[in-house]
Amino acid sequence: MTEAADPILRRALLLAGGAALILPAPRGAMAQPASRSPVGIIGSGRLGGTVGTLLARAGHPVLFSSRHPERLKELVEAAGPNARAGLPAEAAAFGEALLVAVPYGALPDVGKELGAALRGKVVLDACNAVVARDGAVGQAAIERGIGLASAEHLPGARVVRAFNTLGSRVLAEQAHRAGAPVAIPLAGDDAAALEAAAALVRDAGFDPVIVGPLARAPEFAMGARGYGQAVTAPELRQILGLSG
Repeated sequence: MTEAADPILRRALLLAGGAALILPAPRGAMAQPASRSPVGIIGSGRLGGTVGTLLARAGHPVLFSSRHPERLKELVEAAGPNARAGLPAEAAAFGEALLVAVPYGALPDVGKELGAALRGKVVLDACNAVVARDGAVGQAAIERGIGLASAEHLPGARVVRAFNTLGSRVLAEQAHRAGAPVAIPLAGDDAAALEAAAALVRDAGFDPVIVGPLARAPEFAMGARGYGQAVTAPELRQILGLSG
């Protein structure tokens, strides 16, 4: 994917204190109508901003959220007419599915503050545990298994681990690439939630690979063999020892 020619897309790091990555327009995606399921983004920094923009350009109504939504103006403009900004509680209520992309240490607070709104919804958990940043919460997640720990922090949500293995810049560059798409590993305990998450991964321009239940999420956690792999689905299945 080449650099954007549109000046608004070049102002990539001006919003949210330089936290978000605004990506160039993917091939043909901007022309699609807003006819798909709404998605709320909890944590609209680099990763949440990138994935949310890809979904908005694929036709999903997207509500980016922040405690200071006025800072998301340029992100919303770059994402296109399907996007708007609001508070985290608004995004949680808005989305049929949610993407949570916050520092892992903040995940318990997300569960406490938004738990009622998240209950029963598909929640894509893209949060990585970094002990130096996330302290005891991050350490506990690594010891417990990050997928199972996330489900405990978000009780009642239909949690699927997704979009945690690649950085925002790689996602921006590789979405909708020519040839075989880049694989995104998924893990979850709810078959219907996995199916919904896989559809969102495809809409964003990638190929979903279902690894298994949440107990297997550590296989593509930070530092694991499935992490950081910008490869095709068959290559990722081989790396992870998956059949098919």
